Amino acid sequence: METMDGRKIIDLSLPLGEEYPVTWPGHMYFQSKVFNYFENIDSITQPKFQVTGRYHTRWLAMDEHTGTHFDAPAHFLPSSDSGLPDGSPAGDITADKVDISSFIGPACVISVTDLVGTEAPGISPRITKKHIEDWEANNRELKQGDIVLFRADWDYLFFKKGYEGKKYCFNPFILKEGDAWPAPSPEAVKYLVDKGIACAGTDGPSMGPADSGEATHTAGLGKGIVFLEGMANLRALPATGAQFIFLPIRLLRGSGAPGRAIALI
Repeated sequence: METMDGRKIIDLSLPLGEEYPVTWPGHMYFQSKVFNYFENIDSITQPKFQVTGRYHTRWLAMDEHTGTHFDAPAHFLPSSDSGLPDGSPAGDITADKVDISSFIGPACVISVTDLVGTEAPGISPRITKKHIEDWEANNRELKQGDIVLFRADWDYLFFKKGYEGKKYCFNPFILKEGDAWPAPSPEAVKYLVDKGIACAGTDGPSMGPADSGEATHTAGLGKGIVFLEGMANLRALPATGAQFIFLPIRLLRGSGAPGRAIALI
Protein backbone atom coordinates (compact mmCIF):
# COMPACT_ATOMS: atom_id res chain seq x y z
CA MET A 1 0.00 0.00 0.00
CA GLU A 2 1.29 3.47 -0.88
CA THR A 3 0.45 7.09 -0.20
CA MET A 4 -0.37 9.53 -2.99
CA ASP A 5 3.23 10.74 -2.98
CA GLY A 6 4.54 7.20 -3.46
CA ARG A 7 5.66 6.38 0.07
CA LYS A 8 5.08 2.84 1.30
CA ILE A 9 2.67 2.37 4.24
CA ILE A 10 3.79 -0.18 6.85
CA ASP A 11 1.14 -1.37 9.33
CA LEU A 12 2.66 -1.68 12.80
CA SER A 13 -0.51 -2.75 14.64
CA LEU A 14 -1.60 -6.04 16.16
CA PRO A 15 -5.00 -7.44 15.06
CA LEU A 16 -7.65 -7.67 17.77
CA GLY A 17 -9.36 -11.04 18.01
CA GLU A 18 -10.38 -13.43 20.75
CA GLU A 19 -8.01 -16.08 19.37
CA TYR A 20 -4.97 -13.88 20.05
CA PRO A 21 -3.30 -12.90 23.39
CA VAL A 22 -4.45 -9.28 23.17
CA THR A 23 -5.17 -8.83 26.90
CA TRP A 24 -2.73 -8.24 29.76
CA PRO A 25 -2.93 -11.35 32.00
CA GLY A 26 -5.53 -10.92 34.73
CA HIS A 27 -7.28 -7.99 33.06
CA MET A 28 -10.64 -7.84 31.28
CA TYR A 29 -10.69 -10.36 28.44
CA PHE A 30 -11.14 -8.96 24.95
CA GLN A 31 -14.54 -9.87 23.55
CA SER A 32 -16.20 -9.14 20.21
CA LYS A 33 -19.74 -10.42 19.64
CA VAL A 34 -22.40 -9.93 17.00
CA PHE A 35 -25.20 -7.78 18.39
CA ASN A 36 -27.35 -7.53 15.27
CA TYR A 37 -27.30 -9.39 11.95
CA PHE A 38 -29.16 -9.38 8.65
CA GLU A 39 -31.28 -12.36 9.69
CA ASN A 40 -31.48 -15.03 12.38
CA ILE A 41 -28.80 -17.70 11.94
CA ASP A 42 -28.47 -20.59 14.39
CA SER A 43 -24.87 -21.55 15.08
CA ILE A 44 -23.13 -23.72 17.67
CA THR A 45 -20.29 -21.16 17.96
CA GLN A 46 -22.24 -17.90 17.92
CA PRO A 47 -25.90 -17.50 16.98
CA LYS A 48 -26.77 -14.35 15.03
CA PHE A 49 -30.03 -12.49 15.41
CA GLN A 50 -31.82 -9.66 13.65
CA VAL A 51 -32.73 -7.57 16.69
CA THR A 52 -33.07 -3.98 15.50
CA GLY A 53 -33.09 -4.13 11.71
CA ARG A 54 -31.37 -5.65 8.69
CA TYR A 55 -27.72 -4.70 9.22
CA HIS A 56 -24.59 -6.05 10.90
CA THR A 57 -23.00 -4.59 14.06
CA ARG A 58 -20.89 -5.98 16.89
CA TRP A 59 -20.14 -4.96 20.48
CA LEU A 60 -16.69 -4.90 22.06
CA ALA A 61 -15.45 -5.35 25.62
CA MET A 62 -11.79 -4.64 26.33
CA ASP A 63 -9.25 -3.17 28.68
CA GLU A 64 -7.75 0.21 27.77
CA HIS A 65 -4.39 -1.52 27.34
CA THR A 66 -5.41 -3.99 24.65
CA GLY A 67 -3.39 -4.86 21.56
CA THR A 68 -1.36 -1.98 20.14
CA HIS A 69 -1.93 0.81 22.65
CA PHE A 70 -0.31 3.62 24.58
CA ASP A 71 0.22 4.32 28.25
CA ALA A 72 -0.66 7.82 29.43
CA PRO A 73 1.18 9.18 32.50
CA ALA A 74 -2.03 8.56 34.51
CA HIS A 75 -1.45 4.83 34.05
CA PHE A 76 1.16 4.72 36.83
CA LEU A 77 0.91 8.14 38.50
CA PRO A 78 -2.07 9.17 40.69
CA SER A 79 -3.54 12.59 39.95
CA SER A 80 -2.40 15.65 41.89
CA ASP A 81 -5.77 15.90 43.65
CA SER A 82 -6.01 12.18 44.50
CA GLY A 83 -4.86 12.68 48.08
CA LEU A 84 -2.32 9.88 47.63
CA PRO A 85 1.27 10.46 48.78
CA ASP A 86 2.66 9.94 45.27
CA GLY A 87 0.05 12.15 43.60
CA SER A 88 1.64 14.10 40.77
CA PRO A 89 0.80 16.63 38.04
CA ALA A 90 1.91 13.91 35.62
CA GLY A 91 -0.98 11.83 36.94
CA ASP A 92 -3.36 14.52 35.70
CA ILE A 93 -2.40 13.65 32.11
CA THR A 94 -5.03 11.14 31.04
CA ALA A 95 -5.32 9.64 27.56
CA ASP A 96 -7.45 12.46 26.16
CA LYS A 97 -5.00 15.11 27.40
CA VAL A 98 -1.90 13.77 25.65
CA ASP A 99 -0.81 16.01 22.78
CA ILE A 100 -1.48 14.05 19.58
CA SER A 101 1.73 15.43 18.09
CA SER A 102 3.62 13.26 20.59
CA PHE A 103 2.72 10.24 18.45
CA ILE A 104 4.05 11.60 15.15
CA GLY A 105 7.71 11.86 14.25
CA PRO A 106 10.81 10.21 12.79
CA ALA A 107 11.05 6.54 13.77
CA CYS A 108 14.31 5.52 15.43
CA VAL A 109 14.29 1.72 15.53
CA ILE A 110 16.73 0.19 18.00
CA SER A 111 17.20 -3.55 17.50
CA VAL A 112 17.52 -5.56 20.71
CA THR A 113 16.90 -8.97 19.17
CA ASP A 114 20.27 -10.18 20.46
CA LEU A 115 18.97 -9.84 24.03
CA VAL A 116 16.17 -12.39 23.60
CA GLY A 117 16.85 -15.56 25.60
CA THR A 118 19.79 -14.16 27.58
CA GLU A 119 18.08 -14.18 30.99
CA ALA A 120 16.54 -16.74 33.31
CA PRO A 121 12.89 -17.75 32.73
CA GLY A 122 10.45 -14.95 33.50
CA ILE A 123 13.20 -12.30 33.65
CA SER A 124 13.29 -9.57 31.00
CA PRO A 125 16.74 -8.81 29.58
CA ARG A 126 17.36 -5.12 30.26
CA ILE A 127 17.84 -2.61 27.48
CA THR A 128 20.49 -0.31 28.88
CA LYS A 129 21.64 3.22 28.24
CA LYS A 130 24.62 1.74 26.39
CA HIS A 131 22.33 0.00 23.89
CA ILE A 132 20.89 3.40 23.00
CA GLU A 133 24.30 5.09 22.88
CA ASP A 134 25.61 2.32 20.59
CA TRP A 135 22.66 2.88 18.26
CA GLU A 136 23.44 6.61 18.20
CA ALA A 137 27.11 5.91 17.41
CA ASN A 138 26.07 3.77 14.43
CA ASN A 139 23.25 6.00 13.19
CA ARG A 140 22.72 9.52 14.58
CA GLU A 141 22.10 11.28 17.85
CA LEU A 142 18.55 11.14 19.16
CA LYS A 143 16.76 14.47 19.26
CA GLN A 144 13.51 15.99 20.46
CA GLY A 145 10.58 14.83 18.33
CA ASP A 146 12.02 11.39 17.58
CA ILE A 147 9.91 8.29 18.24
CA VAL A 148 12.14 5.60 19.77
CA LEU A 149 11.01 2.03 19.05
CA PHE A 150 12.69 -1.02 20.60
CA ARG A 151 12.58 -3.97 18.20
CA ALA A 152 12.89 -7.46 19.69
CA ASP A 153 10.66 -9.18 17.08
CA TRP A 154 8.63 -10.33 20.09
CA ASP A 155 5.39 -9.93 18.15
CA TYR A 156 5.99 -13.25 16.37
CA LEU A 157 4.79 -14.95 19.58
CA PHE A 158 1.55 -12.96 19.48
CA PHE A 159 0.49 -14.69 16.27
CA LYS A 160 0.67 -18.14 17.87
CA LYS A 161 -3.01 -18.66 18.58
CA GLY A 162 -4.55 -20.25 21.64
CA TYR A 163 -2.28 -22.08 24.11
CA GLU A 164 0.92 -21.30 22.18
CA GLY A 165 0.09 -17.61 22.37
CA LYS A 166 0.63 -17.69 26.15
CA LYS A 167 4.36 -17.47 25.47
CA TYR A 168 3.81 -13.85 24.39
CA CYS A 169 3.02 -12.57 27.89
CA PHE A 170 1.18 -15.00 30.18
CA ASN A 171 3.93 -17.59 30.64
CA PRO A 172 6.81 -15.20 31.46
CA PHE A 173 4.68 -12.82 33.53
CA ILE A 174 2.39 -15.20 35.44
CA LEU A 175 4.09 -18.59 35.36
CA LYS A 176 7.67 -17.26 35.24
CA GLU A 177 8.34 -19.77 32.48
CA GLY A 178 10.26 -19.30 29.25
CA ASP A 179 11.90 -16.21 27.83
CA ALA A 180 10.55 -12.76 28.65
CA TRP A 181 10.58 -9.75 26.34
CA PRO A 182 13.51 -7.28 26.50
CA ALA A 183 12.61 -4.06 28.31
CA PRO A 184 14.42 -0.79 29.05
CA SER A 185 15.89 -0.14 32.48
CA PRO A 186 14.88 3.02 34.38
CA GLU A 187 18.34 4.41 33.57
CA ALA A 188 17.74 3.89 29.85
CA VAL A 189 14.37 5.64 30.09
CA LYS A 190 15.97 8.55 31.97
CA TYR A 191 18.46 8.84 29.11
CA LEU A 192 15.55 9.19 26.68
CA VAL A 193 13.97 11.82 28.93
CA ASP A 194 17.23 13.78 28.96
CA LYS A 195 17.27 13.62 25.14
CA GLY A 196 13.84 15.22 24.99
CA ILE A 197 12.06 12.08 23.73
CA ALA A 198 8.29 12.32 24.30
CA CYS A 199 7.27 8.89 22.98
CA ALA A 200 8.95 5.47 23.10
CA GLY A 201 7.64 2.04 22.30
CA THR A 202 8.24 -1.68 22.02
CA ASP A 203 7.02 -4.73 20.13
CA GLY A 204 6.80 -6.49 23.48
CA PRO A 205 3.58 -6.44 25.51
CA SER A 206 4.98 -3.85 27.95
CA MET A 207 7.78 -1.31 28.25
CA GLY A 208 8.21 -2.61 31.78
CA PRO A 209 10.15 -5.82 32.46
CA ALA A 210 8.13 -8.97 33.09
CA ASP A 211 9.69 -9.31 36.53
CA SER A 212 9.47 -5.68 37.71
CA GLY A 213 7.63 -3.16 35.57
CA GLU A 214 6.81 -0.23 37.87
CA ALA A 215 10.21 1.52 37.99
CA THR A 216 10.55 1.68 34.20
CA HIS A 217 7.04 3.04 33.82
CA THR A 218 7.37 5.73 36.48
CA ALA A 219 10.80 6.78 35.16
CA GLY A 220 9.18 7.73 31.87
CA LEU A 221 5.52 8.41 32.55
CA GLY A 222 6.46 10.47 35.60
CA LYS A 223 8.35 12.82 33.28
CA GLY A 224 5.52 13.07 30.75
CA ILE A 225 6.78 10.51 28.22
CA VAL A 226 4.10 8.28 26.71
CA PHE A 227 4.79 4.60 26.04
CA LEU A 228 3.63 2.55 23.06
CA GLU A 229 3.21 -1.17 23.71
CA GLY A 230 2.24 -4.15 21.60
CA MET A 231 3.76 -2.86 18.38
CA ALA A 232 4.13 -5.18 15.39
CA ASN A 233 6.26 -5.56 12.28
CA LEU A 234 9.09 -3.28 13.40
CA ARG A 235 11.39 -5.54 11.40
CA ALA A 236 10.01 -3.90 8.26
CA LEU A 237 11.43 -0.50 9.24
CA PRO A 238 14.95 0.85 8.70
CA ALA A 239 16.90 2.09 11.72
CA THR A 240 16.15 5.64 10.56
CA GLY A 241 14.27 7.26 7.72
CA ALA A 242 10.66 6.21 8.36
CA GLN A 243 7.93 8.59 9.49
CA PHE A 244 5.89 7.17 12.37
CA ILE A 245 2.22 7.84 13.14
CA PHE A 246 0.06 6.45 15.94
CA LEU A 247 -3.57 7.52 16.31
CA PRO A 248 -5.20 6.37 19.56
CA ILE A 249 -8.87 6.43 20.44
CA ARG A 250 -9.72 9.74 22.12
CA LEU A 251 -10.74 8.17 25.40
CA LEU A 252 -11.85 10.58 28.11
CA ARG A 253 -10.20 10.01 31.51
CA GLY A 254 -8.31 7.00 30.18
CA SER A 255 -5.06 5.61 31.54
CA GLY A 256 -4.21 4.76 27.95
CA ALA A 257 -5.95 3.73 24.75
CA PRO A 258 -5.62 1.34 21.83
CA GLY A 259 -5.02 2.68 18.35
CA ARG A 260 -3.50 2.15 14.90
CA ALA A 261 0.21 2.56 14.27
CA ILE A 262 1.76 2.97 10.82
CA ALA A 263 5.02 4.09 9.29
CA LEU A 264 5.68 5.81 5.98
CA ILE A 265 8.84 4.93 4.08
